[in-house]
Amino acid sequence: MFKKPVEAKLLQRLSGADKKKLRRTTKERFPHASDANIDEILPPKADITVAKYTNRVHVYVIEGGLPMLFDIDGRGTEIYPTVYALWKVPELIPSFLLKGGEVSRYVIGGADLMFPGISIPPEGLPSFLSGQPWAVKVPGNPAPIAVGATTMSSSEALKAGLRGKALRITHYYRDYLWQSAEGHYIPNAGFLEDVVMEDPNLLSISQPADEPLDASNDEDHVNTAERDRVDTSNIHASTDIDAPMNLDVTDQISEEMTTDISGLKVSDNVTAEEPSDEKEQQTLSSEEIDALLDKCLLQALHATVKDKDLPMPGSTLWSNHVLPCRPSGITLDIKKSSHKKLSKWLQSKSSAGLISAKEDKYKKEVMLLSINRCHQQFMAFKPEKRVPENAEQRHDNSVSEGAHTKLQLEVVEVYKPSTHVKSIFTAVGADTGSYYSASDATDIAFRYVEKENLVKPTDKAMVTLDAALCDALYKGTIKKGSTYPTDVHKKDLGSTFLSRMQIHHRVSKGNEVAVRKGAVRPIQIMTERRQGNKKVTRVSGLETFLMDADSLASELQKKFACSTSVAEIPGKKGQHEVLVQGGVIDDLAKHLVDHYGIPKRHIEVLDKTKK
Repeated sequence: MFKKPVEAKLLQRLSGADKKKLRRTTKERFPHASDANIDEILPPKADITVAKYTNRVHVYVIEGGLPMLFDIDGRGTEIYPTVYALWKVPELIPSFLLKGGEVSRYVIGGADLMFPGISIPPEGLPSFLSGQPWAVKVPGNPAPIAVGATTMSSSEALKAGLRGKALRITHYYRDYLWQSAEGHYIPNAGFLEDVVMEDPNLLSISQPADEPLDASNDEDHVNTAERDRVDTSNIHASTDIDAPMNLDVTDQISEEMTTDISGLKVSDNVTAEEPSDEKEQQTLSSEEIDALLDKCLLQALHATVKDKDLPMPGSTLWSNHVLPCRPSGITLDIKKSSHKKLSKWLQSKSSAGLISAKEDKYKKEVMLLSINRCHQQFMAFKPEKRVPENAEQRHDNSVSEGAHTKLQLEVVEVYKPSTHVKSIFTAVGADTGSYYSASDATDIAFRYVEKENLVKPTDKAMVTLDAALCDALYKGTIKKGSTYPTDVHKKDLGSTFLSRMQIHHRVSKGNEVAVRKGAVRPIQIMTERRQGNKKVTRVSGLETFLMDADSLASELQKKFACSTSVAEIPGKKGQHEVLVQGGVIDDLAKHLVDHYGIPKRHIEVLDKTKK
């Protein structure tokens, strides 16, 4: 975001109303911050100037002071605190703790933060949603060094095995936004001086012996060659604080924390602060990892892998079934086992007779074909009653609900047995008047197949159709004169069975639940022109998601500072639409997603003003 220099095209002082709006937006964006925290970064009586840059970024600066906030899109929807603001109020937003100081040099070089570089606390990964602002800290230092947005939620991160990108860095220490305020920053009078006075070792790092301390090089943080010359073995807790403590405030600002990695450094004792689970994982031998892999595989085969899901790619088995069964806080790495590769591990289990696996020549991936549930190792294993991943998901949901005042909205498609498939439900003893999810409904079909022993002995992937199952799947769909099929592939059985059931959708919000017939009808947002070339935005379909049109109209009137009205849709009794003056189609859609939890796939947007 600020790796390259960007010029401000406009400087404008905020009015009193704009300052109040900025405070409200900041409070909504940072729900963990108190009113006192907001006052720290946005003093009520101070003048605030907004600098509008050519890349659409807006930076909010305290006149005569420092930049405190920046808005990526200039619309007030993606506001982040600057490093200066986080030095004043470190608890303004939640933060990730790096595993060590070596990782920090990549972060302050502009690289995004990956999950392997994060130190996971003993109580587990903290809960977060995608797109939330988070800071980055180094061990032993309360002052953050960077800020960014999460790329996925905590539940998605756990499903991915804590791999991939965790934080998209938008601003970091010594980037061009930080440099733009260097002339106002006085180290001996700021927050960091108090930190140094409490513990001198927090901001200490020794320079390599063959490199003199060069305070005039202001571009070390963007010079890759200079960063690569840093000897990370020299990072240690230094008690010599003469350089940072004897700074002359009249000297050039580049002398304040002159190191090649960061002015916010860590000591070599960071390994003592890492979670105990990490240390245990590092000391596991390859034999212990092999045993853990076997345990997770057996747990997955018992608990989550169903015969109807086969054949299954090995990568799907690993990410969706094996990894969620690992113990909490343990990082399972196939490369640290004796097998080294996922394909070799699965082939070894196939040779032992536990599973049947074969490499797909076209996909070039090992496929899980079948499970030998009569194998001695499978029968001797006692699965755990509770899968660890479910506990993490429940914890994530409970924390998310506690962090937001809005109730969590859940939209689920459910199915009700029709006359075509009632005989199948009756045969397996299932209730024909209940609603079923897609997975539960397909389980009914496979339970019937298993009960009647309809799987072909010569081809385990095919199911022989008896009279009842054939009628349930195809009666009324085959043209006269055509013959009914005698078998069906397992992968087609579930979808065909679902197509013969009545689709409904269940919407729940708190204690309020509604089940309606048919598929989910999306919310429609449409902008059109009225007389005088004025725009109006219409919103309909709110009743599907248990939303009150009058309440939404009142809320949008305050949010967009415009007039709103509610009208009943002609010909549709009980259904209303909200009319908003102005073309706010994009902001309105984002508001429904952020504040009401409406999934994006259930929102249709149409702009009739564009030619």
